[in-house]
Amino acid sequence: MKLYSSSSSSSSSIFLSSLFVFILFRNVEAVGNNAFPAVIMFGDSIVDTGNNNNLNSPTKSNFPPYGRDFMGGVPTGRFSNGKVPSDFLGLTTFFILISFNFYSFFFFFFSVEELGIKELLPAYLDPNLKPEDLLTGVSFASGGSGYDPATAKLEVATPLFNQLQQFQEYKEKLKVIAGEEGTNTILSKSLFVVVASSNDIANTYFNFRIREFQFNLFTYTDLLVGSASTFLQVLTLFMIL
Repeated sequence: MKLYSSSSSSSSSIFLSSLFVFILFRNVEAVGNNAFPAVIMFGDSIVDTGNNNNLNSPTKSNFPPYGRDFMGGVPTGRFSNGKVPSDFLGLTTFFILISFNFYSFFFFFFSVEELGIKELLPAYLDPNLKPEDLLTGVSFASGGSGYDPATAKLEVATPLFNQLQQFQEYKEKLKVIAGEEGTNTILSKSLFVVVASSNDIANTYFNFRIREFQFNLFTYTDLLVGSASTFLQVLTLFMIL
């Protein structure tokens, strides 16, 4: 399993003003079909490819002007005028570094098209999802979700840990198609990506302010880091069960 989300501690004290986002684009050659057999995506609206269409949630994007630059000009539930990072980037690797509260998070976005897997990454909850789509991966991401469980409640989104439950369902469906050995082979070589926490900071903490009486920004980000660590540990456990 290739999981591109990591954290490291820093010895220096920082302040709110030291929160930064560093974005680096660099051209790379397409790595071909043999790099990763599938992409498994968890997270929020940045990589939601239509899951919220199938939720009783006000957080949706299945109406114009969303999708106006998508194929056919049809809104798909992606929170974009076209594709989202997981299926848009072509021959570019997208690297984001977010550093705050003594931690650094590294997120690597590789488009499924670049990896030679397929043109678009489908939403797991898409009613038109075909069995063969499971072989090359899906997105469990839900717009409005975050590492803080309160965030998904505010936005009526699928919480990250519920996305893990959906991953378990996906794994069982994959076994029906590929068999247990085939499933283990696919998942052990797949690229797993987690994109989350912008809603926690922007909405739950600063906008709705439901956490500011319990945490200051530094202790709140500690909470998010702990949740992210637990998420990755549970995901790893689900991989071997």
